[in-house]
Amino acid sequence: MKKTIFTGAGVAIVTPMNEDESINYAKLGELIDWQIEKGTDCIVICGTTGESSCFTDEEHVEAIRFAVERTAHRVPVVAGAGSNDTAYACWLSKEAESVGADALLHVTPYYNKTSQRGLIKHFETIADASSLPVILYNVPGRTGMNIQPKTYQELSKHPNINAVKEANGDVASIARTMELCDGELNFYSGNDDYIVPVMSLGGKGVISVLSNIMPAEVHGLCRLMLEGKTSAAAAEQIRLMPAVDAMFSDVNPIPVKEALNIMGWDVGGPRLPLVPMTDEGREKLAAVLKRYGLI
Repeated sequence: MKKTIFTGAGVAIVTPMNEDESINYAKLGELIDWQIEKGTDCIVICGTTGESSCFTDEEHVEAIRFAVERTAHRVPVVAGAGSNDTAYACWLSKEAESVGADALLHVTPYYNKTSQRGLIKHFETIADASSLPVILYNVPGRTGMNIQPKTYQELSKHPNINAVKEANGDVASIARTMELCDGELNFYSGNDDYIVPVMSLGGKGVISVLSNIMPAEVHGLCRLMLEGKTSAAAAEQIRLMPAVDAMFSDVNPIPVKEALNIMGWDVGGPRLPLVPMTDEGREKLAAVLKRYGLI
């Protein structure tokens, strides 16, 4: 079995923005420190929740560099480096490695997409481009592509392809994939609403949106599963469901950034084409935050 990059809760951390939409690094540093203080087991920088698809090359690399330096080896840093352009994904992987990332997160190609054969070639080429372990990110709702179990089986043979962030919503498919890969891939839930099901099958944790606002709770839920306290973990998963639903009441990361703003973090709004929540949406979100004692 390949070495696990992290176990528990990794936060797909938001990117705070100033009023001019530049990255607010001071606030990002505060968020990283708070996450680690509250038990978060890994910082995932420049993912979907971090709005990296709207970054310039310079911003993308600098955000990774900043996260690595601020984290200072307290927890691993996983850098989002995915692209629908294989050559660009390879370049960004090398840049992430050069600034000290511990691992890479690579989403399936979007828009131009590809075949399952193309996925194998795409990810193997990326995995060859650096020495860092790669987490494959499967999120069909965003990309229109789904990695099939037999494709995972083939990819698991590559020494640098270490893990999967699975967000296809199909627990049966995850179980089939685990059987085919026979321990050669580590699995993380890519959705906060099925942490317990994925971990009950042997998953190592979650890469979480909810952790942005409830880091101690998501870490605690994962810890319960890792300690074999399944009934308590299931109860906690159920208790957190209204908060999970609230984080996806609009396009991610619109609600989670709004939630952090309501909580007083002043992370700014999303970059276009994303727009802030409506007043009605904000009121409903605030009611959920109040229910959990977050405001």
